[in-house]
This record gives sequence, structure tokens and C-alpha cells, in this order.
Amino acid sequence: MANTCGDATLPQGMVTFLVGDDEERVEHVSKCVLCVRSVFFRTMFGIGMKERDAAVVTVRKTDLATFTALVRYLCTDQLDLGEEEGEQARRALDLRQLAQMYQVPRLELLCAQALQESVAPASAVPLLEAAHTTGDGRLLAQCRRFVADHAAEVRASGGVEQLRDLGVAKGLLGDALDQVAELKKGRRARRRPDAPLCRVA
Repeated sequence: MANTCGDATLPQGMVTFLVGDDEERVEHVSKCVLCVRSVFFRTMFGIGMKERDAAVVTVRKTDLATFTALVRYLCTDQLDLGEEEGEQARRALDLRQLAQMYQVPRLELLCAQALQESVAPASAVPLLEAAHTTGDGRLLAQCRRFVADHAAEVRASGGVEQLRDLGVAKGLLGDALDQVAELKKGRRARRRPDAPLCRVA
């Protein structure tokens, strides 16, 4: 936090955030620390902005757990995605969106890594849809490959029932048809007799 010393442009004092539609409170957060860690907050609490002296700021389009995880990361440099496996994937998705919005690139990268590590039978389809929606090509390819390689496990976990995006459904159907075509090619190749090593004139 050496960057907080000697910079007269940084705001003083604490701020309380009212988060989401229910306006749940995240209290006593240092404006100075937020500004050092996030370009977005540095602009929000900058000289001449109305929020600079505000004691309370309302934050929409997120939930308390995700916003708290963002603030905790900015203040402590620790990533908290919860303890349950399914919850971690969902939190990483939501937190990555906040990291993009609040311009925290390292947190965005950490969330992307966590998402790639959390691909499993129960999470593959929701993550696939999220990757399709956000345009995350790397995660999309990883999830499609996982679903293709672990189709039975994904189906048993209820992954198919979670599918809502028609575009993703078409992509998975295309993958399945490609696999069927590859299997048929392999079977035809095994049935074909070996070619002679030499030809008799």
C-alpha cells in the first residue's frame, strides 16, 4: 500500500456501499485503498466528483456476496470464491464480470483461471453457456471438449437439463455428430483388409 502515501489526490475517509435491489450494506471501506487498486474507483472518488465526499454509494446489478468478494480482494489481495464447488464456479463468473467493470485486470485473470480449473460434470454446461454469452473462446473450447469427452458423466449430473441457450445446444449437437462421424470412419478403417505389401505383375 505504499502508493497511498504522499498522494494528495487520493480521497480520505470511509465509504459504505448499498448493494443490489435490497441495498445490503458493505460498511467502512477505505476510499483511498479502493482508488489505489481500481481505476474505476479512482475516477469515481476523484477530485471534482460528487462521490468523493459521499459517505454512502449505491451499487446495482450485483449481489452482496460477489461485491463483498471484490472489496475483500481490493483490500487484502485475497480471492474468496466460497467453499462449495458449484458456488465457486458461479462466484468466479460473477466476480470476473465485476473485475471487468471495475477495471481490476489481475482479479479478472485469477477468476478466469479458477473457471478453467472448475470445469466438472455438474458445472460444464452452465460454464459453457456463460462462456458463449461472454465470448470467452478459451473457456468455451475447454467446456465443449470436456462435454464431448465426458458425455455420460455430464448427463448423469443433470447437465443436459441445465441447457437453456439454443446456440450452445446447436454447438453441442455439432460436436456429437462429429464424434459419430469419427467413430464410423474408425470402424470402416478396421473392417478394410490390409493392402498387399507388394503387387504381382
